[in-house]
Amino acid sequence: MNCTVAESADVADSAVVGPDSRIWHLAQIGEGAVLGRSCIVGRGAYVGPGVRVGDHVKIQNYALVYAPAELRSGAFVGPAVVLTNDLHPRSVDVNGQPKKGADWTPVGVLVKEGASLGARSVCVAPVTVGRWAMVGAGAVVVDDVPDFALVVGVPARQIGWVGRTGAPLQKDQHSMWWCEQTGERFVEEEGRLREI
Repeated sequence: MNCTVAESADVADSAVVGPDSRIWHLAQIGEGAVLGRSCIVGRGAYVGPGVRVGDHVKIQNYALVYAPAELRSGAFVGPAVVLTNDLHPRSVDVNGQPKKGADWTPVGVLVKEGASLGARSVCVAPVTVGRWAMVGAGAVVVDDVPDFALVVGVPARQIGWVGRTGAPLQKDQHSMWWCEQTGERFVEEEGRLREI
């Protein structure tokens, strides 16, 4: 395995960690989790059993990524972010007995290519965060986030669009948007951005 794993990290034997990935102190990688190449898992972060992580993903300190989440290539998960997996969380069943695995069905969060989740944001499953979208720090995502959308607040609401650099896109008078840094252009149609 051509990767760096801190001595205090806990990586399950059945986890797959891609080349050039780094797993820092006290991080946990669950059974059957798969991390792509050149990923970073920060101090105290948790990646649950069976979670799928693409290439070049950063999971910052103390983030909690519960199965069956999927993080596609280039995603960024900020410090203390939480990706939930239970629609109706309870510790006990209706009879007051501890719930077992068969008593609930986990639901996941999908974070698409290049999307960023700001520090301490929470994604309440099931939701999808679109390609290159940005979730502001402390936001609570309860609905799907479109590609390139910038969302903030509790609950998260869209306040603009961002490009691949993360910088806000600029708008002209014809519902056209562009990135000042890359020159990429987009058209807005029915609340979605389409690259042109």
